[in-house]
Amino acid sequence: MIVISQVLTAEQLWNIRARLDAADWIDGNATSGHQSARAKRNRQLAEDDPEAKALGNIILDALAASPLFVASALPLKVYPPLFNFYGEGEGFGDHVDSAVRIRAGSDFRIRSDLSATLFLSDPDEYDGGELVAEGHAPVKLPAGDMILYPASTVHHVAPVTRGARRASFFWIQSMIRDLSARTMLFDLDRAIQELTASAGPDAPALVRLTGLYHNLLRRWADL
Repeated sequence: MIVISQVLTAEQLWNIRARLDAADWIDGNATSGHQSARAKRNRQLAEDDPEAKALGNIILDALAASPLFVASALPLKVYPPLFNFYGEGEGFGDHVDSAVRIRAGSDFRIRSDLSATLFLSDPDEYDGGELVAEGHAPVKLPAGDMILYPASTVHHVAPVTRGARRASFFWIQSMIRDLSARTMLFDLDRAIQELTASAGPDAPALVRLTGLYHNLLRRWADL
Protein backbone atom coordinates (compact mmCIF):
# COMPACT_ATOMS: atom_id res chain seq x y z
CA MET A 1 0.00 0.00 0.00
CA ILE A 2 1.43 3.34 -1.06
CA VAL A 3 0.41 6.68 0.44
CA ILE A 4 0.61 9.62 -1.96
CA SER A 5 0.45 12.87 -0.01
CA GLN A 6 -1.07 16.13 -1.21
CA VAL A 7 -2.41 14.91 -4.53
CA LEU A 8 -4.70 17.94 -4.39
CA THR A 9 -3.73 21.49 -3.53
CA ALA A 10 -5.66 23.34 -0.82
CA GLU A 11 -7.43 25.35 -3.53
CA GLN A 12 -8.42 22.24 -5.52
CA LEU A 13 -9.63 20.54 -2.36
CA TRP A 14 -11.74 23.55 -1.32
CA ASN A 15 -13.27 23.72 -4.81
CA ILE A 16 -14.14 20.01 -4.88
CA ARG A 17 -15.55 20.02 -1.34
CA ALA A 18 -17.76 23.05 -2.01
CA ARG A 19 -19.19 21.48 -5.15
CA LEU A 20 -19.73 18.11 -3.47
CA ASP A 21 -21.68 19.80 -0.68
CA ALA A 22 -24.17 21.00 -3.29
CA ALA A 23 -24.27 17.73 -5.25
CA ASP A 24 -27.08 15.18 -5.58
CA TRP A 25 -26.10 11.88 -3.96
CA ILE A 26 -27.62 8.53 -4.96
CA ASP A 27 -27.51 5.01 -3.52
CA GLY A 28 -23.93 3.77 -3.62
CA ASN A 29 -24.99 0.40 -4.98
CA ALA A 30 -25.44 1.96 -8.41
CA THR A 31 -21.94 0.68 -9.30
CA SER A 32 -21.83 -2.45 -7.11
CA GLY A 33 -21.34 -5.99 -8.22
CA HIS A 34 -23.37 -8.82 -6.65
CA GLN A 35 -20.97 -9.38 -3.75
CA SER A 36 -20.44 -5.68 -3.01
CA ALA A 37 -24.15 -4.87 -3.04
CA ARG A 38 -24.68 -7.12 -0.02
CA ALA A 39 -22.04 -5.28 2.03
CA LYS A 40 -22.24 -1.68 0.83
CA ARG A 41 -24.08 1.13 2.63
CA ASN A 42 -23.15 4.58 1.34
CA ARG A 43 -24.01 7.23 -1.22
CA GLN A 44 -22.24 8.42 -4.34
CA LEU A 45 -22.53 10.74 -7.30
CA ALA A 46 -24.00 9.18 -10.43
CA GLU A 47 -21.36 8.32 -13.02
CA ASP A 48 -23.13 10.42 -15.65
CA ASP A 49 -23.53 13.42 -13.35
CA PRO A 50 -21.82 16.36 -15.16
CA GLU A 51 -20.43 17.59 -11.85
CA ALA A 52 -18.83 14.21 -11.15
CA LYS A 53 -17.17 14.29 -14.57
CA ALA A 54 -15.87 17.83 -14.03
CA LEU A 55 -14.50 17.06 -10.57
CA GLY A 56 -13.01 13.81 -11.85
CA ASN A 57 -11.06 15.73 -14.48
CA ILE A 58 -9.50 17.88 -11.75
CA ILE A 59 -8.27 14.71 -10.06
CA LEU A 60 -6.99 13.16 -13.29
CA ASP A 61 -4.94 16.28 -14.01
CA ALA A 62 -3.54 16.18 -10.46
CA LEU A 63 -2.59 12.51 -10.84
CA ALA A 64 -0.77 13.19 -14.10
CA ALA A 65 1.33 15.78 -12.26
CA SER A 66 2.26 13.39 -9.41
CA PRO A 67 5.64 11.67 -10.00
CA LEU A 68 4.98 9.20 -7.18
CA PHE A 69 1.66 8.12 -8.67
CA VAL A 70 3.15 7.63 -12.13
CA ALA A 71 6.17 5.73 -10.75
CA SER A 72 4.15 3.43 -8.50
CA ALA A 73 1.15 2.75 -10.75
CA LEU A 74 2.74 2.98 -14.22
CA PRO A 75 -0.78 3.78 -15.43
CA LEU A 76 -2.11 2.73 -18.80
CA LYS A 77 -5.74 3.67 -18.08
CA VAL A 78 -7.42 5.37 -15.14
CA TYR A 79 -11.13 4.87 -14.55
CA PRO A 80 -12.86 8.27 -14.35
CA PRO A 81 -12.92 9.08 -10.61
CA LEU A 82 -16.12 8.45 -8.68
CA PHE A 83 -17.20 10.09 -5.42
CA ASN A 84 -18.75 8.58 -2.31
CA PHE A 85 -20.20 9.75 0.98
CA TYR A 86 -20.45 7.78 4.21
CA GLY A 87 -22.73 9.23 6.89
CA GLU A 88 -23.32 7.93 10.39
CA GLY A 89 -24.01 4.19 10.42
CA GLU A 90 -22.80 3.70 6.84
CA GLY A 91 -19.88 1.49 5.83
CA PHE A 92 -18.74 -1.12 3.33
CA GLY A 93 -18.05 -4.70 4.43
CA ASP A 94 -15.27 -6.99 3.25
CA HIS A 95 -15.06 -7.28 -0.53
CA VAL A 96 -12.70 -7.50 -3.49
CA ASP A 97 -13.07 -4.98 -6.31
CA SER A 98 -14.31 -6.29 -9.66
CA ALA A 99 -11.53 -7.44 -11.98
CA VAL A 100 -12.95 -5.53 -14.97
CA ARG A 101 -14.71 -2.18 -14.73
CA ILE A 102 -16.93 -0.99 -17.59
CA ARG A 103 -18.14 2.59 -17.60
CA ALA A 104 -21.91 2.67 -18.03
CA GLY A 105 -23.13 3.92 -21.39
CA SER A 106 -19.72 3.74 -23.06
CA ASP A 107 -17.16 1.30 -24.43
CA PHE A 108 -14.55 2.37 -21.85
CA ARG A 109 -13.32 -0.60 -19.84
CA ILE A 110 -10.24 -1.39 -17.79
CA ARG A 111 -8.67 -4.30 -15.95
CA SER A 112 -8.50 -3.15 -12.34
CA ASP A 113 -4.90 -3.80 -11.28
CA LEU A 114 -4.89 -1.09 -8.61
CA SER A 115 -7.52 0.59 -6.46
CA ALA A 116 -7.23 4.14 -5.16
CA THR A 117 -9.01 6.12 -2.46
CA LEU A 118 -8.46 9.87 -2.36
CA PHE A 119 -9.63 11.26 0.97
CA LEU A 120 -11.65 14.48 0.77
CA SER A 121 -12.55 14.82 4.47
CA ASP A 122 -10.01 15.41 7.24
CA PRO A 123 -9.77 12.75 9.97
CA ASP A 124 -11.19 15.06 12.64
CA GLU A 125 -14.42 15.48 10.65
CA TYR A 126 -15.59 11.93 11.32
CA ASP A 127 -15.08 8.89 13.54
CA GLY A 128 -14.74 5.44 12.00
CA GLY A 129 -14.57 5.30 8.21
CA GLU A 130 -11.08 3.79 8.07
CA LEU A 131 -10.06 1.87 4.97
CA VAL A 132 -8.95 -1.54 6.23
CA ALA A 133 -7.09 -3.81 3.81
CA GLU A 134 -6.31 -7.40 4.77
CA GLY A 135 -2.88 -7.65 6.40
CA HIS A 136 -2.44 -3.87 6.78
CA ALA A 137 -3.11 -1.24 9.43
CA PRO A 138 -6.31 0.84 9.06
CA VAL A 139 -5.89 3.89 6.83
CA LYS A 140 -7.40 7.31 7.53
CA LEU A 141 -5.54 10.07 5.71
CA PRO A 142 -5.70 13.87 5.65
CA ALA A 143 -7.93 15.41 2.99
CA GLY A 144 -6.07 15.56 -0.31
CA ASP A 145 -3.98 12.43 0.38
CA MET A 146 -4.46 9.14 -1.45
CA ILE A 147 -3.87 5.45 -0.77
CA LEU A 148 -2.99 3.11 -3.65
CA TYR A 149 -3.21 -0.68 -3.27
CA PRO A 150 -3.71 -3.87 -5.32
CA ALA A 151 -7.33 -4.24 -6.42
CA SER A 152 -7.15 -7.95 -5.57
CA THR A 153 -6.89 -7.10 -1.85
CA VAL A 154 -9.79 -7.96 0.47
CA HIS A 155 -10.74 -4.66 2.13
CA HIS A 156 -13.56 -2.78 3.83
CA VAL A 157 -14.57 0.67 5.03
CA ALA A 158 -15.33 0.70 8.76
CA PRO A 159 -18.74 2.14 9.70
CA VAL A 160 -18.80 5.89 10.32
CA THR A 161 -19.98 6.63 13.86
CA ARG A 162 -19.81 10.45 13.75
CA GLY A 163 -19.77 13.04 10.99
CA ALA A 164 -19.30 12.24 7.32
CA ARG A 165 -16.52 10.79 5.18
CA ARG A 166 -16.18 12.03 1.60
CA ALA A 167 -13.75 10.48 -0.84
CA SER A 168 -13.02 9.83 -4.47
CA PHE A 169 -12.35 6.27 -5.58
CA PHE A 170 -11.22 4.76 -8.85
CA TRP A 171 -9.18 2.00 -10.46
CA ILE A 172 -6.03 1.86 -12.55
CA GLN A 173 -4.95 -0.52 -15.28
CA SER A 174 -1.17 -0.58 -15.13
CA MET A 175 1.20 -1.07 -18.03
CA ILE A 176 2.67 -3.81 -15.82
CA ARG A 177 0.03 -6.41 -14.99
CA ASP A 178 2.19 -8.44 -12.57
CA LEU A 179 2.38 -7.01 -9.05
CA SER A 180 5.87 -8.35 -8.29
CA ALA A 181 7.28 -6.93 -11.54
CA ARG A 182 5.61 -3.58 -10.87
CA THR A 183 7.06 -3.54 -7.35
CA MET A 184 10.57 -4.25 -8.63
CA LEU A 185 10.33 -1.44 -11.16
CA PHE A 186 9.09 0.93 -8.46
CA ASP A 187 11.99 0.00 -6.14
CA LEU A 188 14.45 0.42 -9.01
CA ASP A 189 12.96 3.81 -9.88
CA ARG A 190 13.34 4.99 -6.27
CA ALA A 191 16.95 3.81 -6.19
CA ILE A 192 17.66 5.70 -9.41
CA GLN A 193 16.16 8.88 -7.96
CA GLU A 194 18.28 8.57 -4.81
CA LEU A 195 21.46 7.98 -6.82
CA THR A 196 20.66 10.92 -9.08
CA ALA A 197 20.53 13.19 -6.02
CA SER A 198 23.81 11.88 -4.57
CA ALA A 199 25.94 11.02 -7.61
CA GLY A 200 24.51 13.28 -10.32
CA PRO A 201 22.59 12.30 -13.45
CA ASP A 202 25.70 11.55 -15.53
CA ALA A 203 27.27 8.92 -13.25
CA PRO A 204 28.07 5.84 -15.41
CA ALA A 205 26.41 3.41 -12.98
CA LEU A 206 23.29 5.54 -12.97
CA VAL A 207 23.15 5.52 -16.76
CA ARG A 208 23.34 1.71 -16.72
CA LEU A 209 20.64 1.43 -14.05
CA THR A 210 18.36 3.76 -15.99
CA GLY A 211 18.89 1.65 -19.08
CA LEU A 212 18.04 -1.48 -17.07
CA TYR A 213 14.82 0.13 -15.85
CA HIS A 214 13.67 0.98 -19.35
CA ASN A 215 14.68 -2.39 -20.78
CA LEU A 216 12.66 -4.18 -18.08
CA LEU A 217 9.73 -1.86 -18.70
CA ARG A 218 10.02 -2.59 -22.42
CA ARG A 219 10.05 -6.35 -21.74
CA TRP A 220 7.12 -6.38 -19.30
CA ALA A 221 4.85 -3.61 -20.56
CA ASP A 222 1.39 -4.73 -21.62
CA LEU A 223 0.04 -2.02 -23.95
